[in-house]
Amino acid sequence: MKNITLALFFFLPFYCLAQVFEYVAEGNIHRIFKDDHYLVETVFSQDNGAFVSTRGGFYSSNGKAITVEFEFNSDYATDRLKTKVYRQEESWKNVKVADQDLGGKWLMAGRVKPEGEQRRDLNRSRKTMKFLLDGYFQWTAFDTASMAFKGCGGGTYTAQNGKYVETLQYFSRDDSKVGKILPFDYRLKEDDWYHKGFNSKGGPMHEIWHKRSLK
Repeated sequence: MKNITLALFFFLPFYCLAQVFEYVAEGNIHRIFKDDHYLVETVFSQDNGAFVSTRGGFYSSNGKAITVEFEFNSDYATDRLKTKVYRQEESWKNVKVADQDLGGKWLMAGRVKPEGEQRRDLNRSRKTMKFLLDGYFQWTAFDTASMAFKGCGGGTYTAQNGKYVETLQYFSRDDSKVGKILPFDYRLKEDDWYHKGFNSKGGPMHEIWHKRSLK
């Protein structure tokens, strides 16, 4: 019985639990976000945070194999890859900054304007999703209909008592923004997250994010 318990303990971290993993290959960090339904793999330079690639989507598992059906793939134009099978390697290390508020997947749902809220259709193929897990975040803009990748940024975050702070470790649109710290105010209203502050260019923003369901 003890041996079975130990086997389950080592099996669970990758295959059952929501976690963030990292490994280094050829000077690049591979960061993998994985929850109960969705997986994102992003690659960026270990030295300077220069963005290399990202891809992600919903997955199914069969034993030790996890098959991801990509919603986005930044290299799709060259590799035409829509699916990939993942298996954990010994080099993969679980990383965790700290437990924070706002964990989960969120879709950009609109903005707050002086005249009121302007909402967008969450069922359309063009999406912006933010994935927050174990103190790490990534936002990604993509189109599920065409596999088009529009941009992403990610790093570490804290979210407590209405104060949300991002520290950029990679940014596909401008590598010079790596290291930038972006503070925001936040509040939750049912499944909406109201996100207010200034973007990486210094412009004011007041966004609405909605907790993403299975699709």
